[in-house]
Amino acid sequence: MTRVLVARQDNLGDVLLAGPCVRAVAAGAAHVTLLTGRHGRAAGELLPGVDDVLTWTAPWIDPEPPPVTAEDTGEFVALVRRRSFDRALILTSFHQSPLPLALLLRQAGVPWIGAISEDYPGSLLDLRHRVDGDPPEPVRMLSLAEAAGYALPPDDHGALALRRPLPNMARLTGGGPYVVVHPGASVPARQPSPERSRRIVRALVADGHRVLVTGAPSERHLCQAVAGTSAVNLGGRTSLAELAAVLSGAQVVVAPNTGPAHLAAAAGTPVVSLFAPVVPAARWAPYGVPMVVLGDQHAPCRDSRARVCPVPGHPCLDGLDPADVCRAVAELGAVVPPSGALSSLL
Repeated sequence: MTRVLVARQDNLGDVLLAGPCVRAVAAGAAHVTLLTGRHGRAAGELLPGVDDVLTWTAPWIDPEPPPVTAEDTGEFVALVRRRSFDRALILTSFHQSPLPLALLLRQAGVPWIGAISEDYPGSLLDLRHRVDGDPPEPVRMLSLAEAAGYALPPDDHGALALRRPLPNMARLTGGGPYVVVHPGASVPARQPSPERSRRIVRALVADGHRVLVTGAPSERHLCQAVAGTSAVNLGGRTSLAELAAVLSGAQVVVAPNTGPAHLAAAAGTPVVSLFAPVVPAARWAPYGVPMVVLGDQHAPCRDSRARVCPVPGHPCLDGLDPADVCRAVAELGAVVPPSGALSSLL
C-alpha cells in the first residue's frame, strides 16, 4: 500500500469536483494527502478519503499569484521530500499545466507522477493521460485515477460527497422546508446583478417559499441587498462546513457557477444553476444531483473565460425571468411550507 499525493490547487469548487478521483485513490492507497491552494483548503478538509491536507500557492494557477522565489519553491520541495510520497497525481483544468508542479515533485524525490497533459512532459511524468471529448470535470479527473490503476469501490455512487456528520444548523435555518439563494461568485461574469438576484428572491417568497440567502464574509453587503426584508440573510455567518450543512438541509439551492453550487451538489441537494456560458456547462455545471441550468448558453460571451462580462447588460444572467427560476425550483421538488412558517424566521 502506498502514500499518494493528489494535487488540486485552485478554487474550492474545483477541489470538491476532485472528490470521486480522491476516493478512488483512497480505495487503493494506504494514505492520501491532498495538496490544495489557499482558496481550496477548506473544501479539501471536507472530502472523504483525504487523510491530511497540505497547502501551497502555485504561482502558475492562483488568480493573484505570488512571486516565484527560490526560497518559496525550495521550502515546498523540502516539505514534500520529508513526506516521502510514493506516487503523485496532479489534477488540473484543461487550461492549466501540470508540468511546473511535476518538476518540483521530481526535485522532491517523488518516484512516480501522473497527470493529464497535452504538452510533451519529457521525464516529468510517468503517466501522461489524455482525455477525449469534453466530459464533466469530475469524470475527467476520475479518469486519471483509473488510468493510474485506481477505481471506486463497487458501492461508491461516483457523485460528489462530503464528510459526515455536518454541523447542526437549526439555530440559523429554523424549522420547516426552505430554499437557498446564493447570489455571489468568484468573478463578476458568473453572477447575476444584485437587483436580478433580489427579484429572484422576491419571486420565490411570493410563491410561498422560505428563502435563506447565503454568502461568504466578503459578500455580506451583497447578501443583505439580495435578502432585503423578505428573506433570511446568512451572508458571512457560516464556516464552509456550516454552509454545507445549510445547503444540505435545503430543498433546492439556486446559485450561479460558483463553489457553493458544487458544495450543494456534494451535499446531495438539487441545484438551479444560473450558469453564465463563459465556460461550458457540460463540464462545470453541478454534478450528480437533479439540476436545471438557466441562462443563455449561446450568448456572445460563450467560452470566453471572461472574468468581467464583455457584453453590455450581462444579458445571459440579467435577462433571466424570476418566474423561470420559480418553475425550476418547483420542478426540482421544492414544496411550499405551511402558512406562517416564513414569519417565524424573520
